Amino acid sequence: MTAATATPVMKQHLIDPEICIRCNTCEETCPIDAITHDANNYVVDPEICNSCMACVPPCPTGAIDNWLQVLTSEAYSKDEQFSWDVLPEAKELPAELIDTDVAAETETGRAPVSGEDDTESLEGVPSTEAGARIPPWSAVHPYVNLYTHKNVATATVVGNYRVTDEDTESDIHHIVLDFGTLPFPVLEGQSIAIFPPGTDANGRAYHARQYSIASPRDGERPKYNNLSITVKRVTTDYDGNPVNGVCSNYLCDLQKNDTVKVIGPFGNTFLMPNLAHANIIMICTGTGSAPMRAMTERCRRLTKNREYNGKLMLFFGARTERELPYFGPLMNLPKDFIDINLALSRAPEQPKRYVQDLIRERAADVLNLLDDAETYIYVCGLKGMEVGVIEALQEVVSSGGKHWPDVHAQLKAQGRLHFETY
Repeated sequence: MTAATATPVMKQHLIDPEICIRCNTCEETCPIDAITHDANNYVVDPEICNSCMACVPPCPTGAIDNWLQVLTSEAYSKDEQFSWDVLPEAKELPAELIDTDVAAETETGRAPVSGEDDTESLEGVPSTEAGARIPPWSAVHPYVNLYTHKNVATATVVGNYRVTDEDTESDIHHIVLDFGTLPFPVLEGQSIAIFPPGTDANGRAYHARQYSIASPRDGERPKYNNLSITVKRVTTDYDGNPVNGVCSNYLCDLQKNDTVKVIGPFGNTFLMPNLAHANIIMICTGTGSAPMRAMTERCRRLTKNREYNGKLMLFFGARTERELPYFGPLMNLPKDFIDINLALSRAPEQPKRYVQDLIRERAADVLNLLDDAETYIYVCGLKGMEVGVIEALQEVVSSGGKHWPDVHAQLKAQGRLHFETY
């Protein structure tokens, strides 16, 4: 329902600025461009939104799933929403105008959708949404939003290590955070957000920045209440102009015993299967290796105890070996434990190769894994890699005589194909 509708009362779709971590997922997902943002907030245009709910499942924090019953003529404008630091209180409406069914749903923070059930169809979802909106059926249930803007967790830096060669342009750090006695349970594939200190040009405190967790659920150091993240120091913008990334430079410069403000954890779909025989295909570039490192290390620890016997296949892209994070430890992993395929785009005297090129080269092996109903695919890295990966998978499936649209739909419906791109 939009503000242009003739009905006197509407359920207005709003985004909670206190929970939103400005990850842009909602704006990218919205099929009708009803969501936009400025330097302060992400907002929903009441003149466009049709409550299709496409944006709700992908949101890692639940900030997108907020609804207020308002007079249609008094719907909150985009400009009003841009100015908010918190959601407004619900206004009292004339009793004769209140739809009691709508009011009950609005009080729960959930808008009803006509015909909605647990097997919601993917109609209306943009074709660019290549991955599943549900986790693997066997995944452990995650904890999310344990710590928010109103309830911030504090972690202590216990390690900060550069994981690319010192003389390369890619300054990537592996940072270990310890939570002491503060409960902070996480799963592989989840993320956290960290507040950099200081204020922006408008005097507002900086928003938290989101980072994937690079360690398994039992800690960077086994059985310790800590975790790790992978951070690239940002020194240029997308056009190559000099710029200092506010949070990345703050994190890369942290020293041991410094403390940071953390919220989260986030994420309830990009989760690994909890099966001893599951196969995992991991496709990543750069710092997109973080969740792949977490999953790989989880499987390595399980293998030591003979609790995992599935197959791991990794496609990892970087400009050169020396700019590939975790290269040394990665290459020390046993060949019979993980099948590693490196795609280097700027290796000296070598043709450029990208992850999608290697997927095609290994088509027979990828197809063999895809024929197993317990094979799961995870893709993490720059947004631009999505199309190439999907095209490569399409070619692999077609080479086996199968219809890609059918296989793709099945992979998503079964929670077996996941994208985490930025």
